Amino acid sequence: MSAGALAVTTDDGRRTLAPPGRRRVTVLARQQFGAYAVLRCADPGGPPPRPGQFAMLATAERWGGGDGERPFLPRAFSVLRARPGELEFLLEDVGPGTARLAELEPGDGLWVLGPLGIGFSVAASELAGRRALLVGGGVGIAPLAILQDELVASDAAVTALLGFRDGLHAAGAALLRDARIATDDGSAGHAGLVTDLLTAELDRDQAAIVYACGPPPMLEAVRALCAGRAVPAQLALESGMACGFGACFGCVVPTRSGYVRLCLDGPVLDADRLETALTPGAGH
Repeated sequence: MSAGALAVTTDDGRRTLAPPGRRRVTVLARQQFGAYAVLRCADPGGPPPRPGQFAMLATAERWGGGDGERPFLPRAFSVLRARPGELEFLLEDVGPGTARLAELEPGDGLWVLGPLGIGFSVAASELAGRRALLVGGGVGIAPLAILQDELVASDAAVTALLGFRDGLHAAGAALLRDARIATDDGSAGHAGLVTDLLTAELDRDQAAIVYACGPPPMLEAVRALCAGRAVPAQLALESGMACGFGACFGCVVPTRSGYVRLCLDGPVLDADRLETALTPGAGH
């Protein structure tokens, strides 16, 4: 079955349905961007994901065979970029799972389950007369790269604002086009927070729609800034996931209308659904 035949979308085009079960793909390349690594994989049988969707990843070898037999469970990663028959993922080595994934070389196998979840909404009616402001922090830049690709292809006005802890991590900004950078230590770009850049943009022109992904404090600051100015925003959150398809209830977060499972009802949520983005376990 071709990838095109599998690309069934639901939820107003925000969700591409995943094929049943996980599939084994082959790593084509691993490229380093400062503190981050990008894995490019051949995925001829997978459907094209929507921006903001994710996949559950596990190495085909040595998964569950590390120190203390960790890691046990696959890890959820937003899709960084998708091309016909290929997927890319952004990694930072911060634990046993990401360490295993970051060791992969061309030719190695990778188990992929996805695409999963609901991505960003880029309906023409929402973008009409508005600039798209992409606001990312750390590895949270990943879903913004594939989103930027789609927005640029549709001739939308796009501005990317990215925040990192230091210059080594800021090397990841090369994954997006013409991004403006902020670093906590001032070693690259603006010395301060990415929300400083967002505040300046919104003070200049509030005719915008904000798409954001990053750590919880950043997402909460984005939510509050947009709420105070009546600017629509969509936030991509992350939570601990054991399955990725709603069975384990490990990724539950509260909204104004009750609890939701991010793997099914997210990871992208409209900001006005949240009282706060500072929910336990949520955020990249």
